[in-house]
Amino acid sequence: MEFKVSKKDTYTLIEFNIDKPITPDVLQDIKPPEVDTTKGVIISGRGPIWLYGYLIHHYHPALWVATFDPRLGGGVVVMSHTPEVSEGDVIK
Repeated sequence: MEFKVSKKDTYTLIEFNIDKPITPDVLQDIKPPEVDTTKGVIISGRGPIWLYGYLIHHYHPALWVATFDPRLGGGVVVMSHTPEVSEGDVIK
């Protein structure tokens, strides 16, 4: 599994790429990239729901966390620690 990090003004985009099928035991060895937790995080990539759950939990200390939805053209906020960004907001 590979991660790509793109730093923006108000968030960090974490994109992952899986080149072969994975099983849940990979969670024991995954090392997600470090981020600036004073900003939001958008997670993007094609993967199983349990991987998304793991990554959302890992980035919980961030200001907010969103998952990218290509149909909406942005990240859907699923967790927030700030009143400026609410769950359900779409970050373009």
